[in-house]
Amino acid sequence: MASTPLRWDGTDGQGNLVRYDSGLNWDGVIVSTPPKKMQQIRVLLNFAYAGDHDVEETATKVHDQMYDLTAYNDPTATPAVIPPVTAAALLAANTAYSSAMAAAENGGTQQTAEKNNKRAELVAMLRELATHVQAHHGNDLALLLASGFQAASTNSVSEQLPTPVISGIKATMNGKLKLKVTAIKNARSYTVRYALVDDAGTPGPWLPEVVFLSTRNMIVSGLTPGKVYVFQVLAVGGSTGESDWSDPVSHRCS
Repeated sequence: MASTPLRWDGTDGQGNLVRYDSGLNWDGVIVSTPPKKMQQIRVLLNFAYAGDHDVEETATKVHDQMYDLTAYNDPTATPAVIPPVTAAALLAANTAYSSAMAAAENGGTQQTAEKNNKRAELVAMLRELATHVQAHHGNDLALLLASGFQAASTNSVSEQLPTPVISGIKATMNGKLKLKVTAIKNARSYTVRYALVDDAGTPGPWLPEVVFLSTRNMIVSGLTPGKVYVFQVLAVGGSTGESDWSDPVSHRCS
C-alpha cells in the first residue's frame, strides 16, 4: 500500500517557522488504502438452456421493456444506441416460436423439429440483445433488470443451496409430465434429469437434462405414453454453484 509523509506547521530549534511545504517531516505516514474494485454486474445467459415456456417468457419481457429505455435504444445519442435486433423482429420470432410450441404439443417429430428450429432462432436473438444490454447498463443493476433480462449472482458469500424436493408429478397431455417442486431461495434456475424405467423397475441412462428458470411450470415433454420415468432436480445458484440432487421420484406417463 502507498504511504504519504505527514507534514506539520511549527518551529525548528532556532524558532524559525516550519511550514507544511518546508520539506521537513516527522516519522509518521498516512497509509493509502487502495479503493476496492467494483464488481462487474453481468447479464445472466442461462435462458439458452431454460425450458421452452421460460424462453418465451424472457423474450416477451425483453420486447415489452428494453426498447422503451433510452439506455438501450436511443438513435439520437452520439454515438447512436441501436439494438442489434429490432422490436418487430423479436416479436415476430417469439410469435413464431409460440405457434411452433403449440403445434408440437400434439404433433409428431416434424413439428418438434420445427419448434426446436424456432427456439434456436429466438435464443440467438436474445443472446445478441443480452450482449447489447451488457454493453450499456453501466453496471447499474436496476437498469439491467429493467431490460427484461436477469442478472448473474454477485454473491461472494459461501452458501450451499438446500436440496430441492419433488412434492408431486402429474400428467398433463400425452407424452408430458409436470413436476411440482418447492422453490429454493437464491436459486437462479433448476436442472431436471430423468430416465426411463424398464419393466423390471431398473432405471436406464439419464436422458438430456432440462433447465427451468423457476418451479412455476416445470413440464418435461417428449416422453413415451405408458412408460415409467424417474426424475431428480437440483437447484443452481449461490457461490457453490448448485445443490445436491433431490431424491428420485417416479411416475408413469399417460
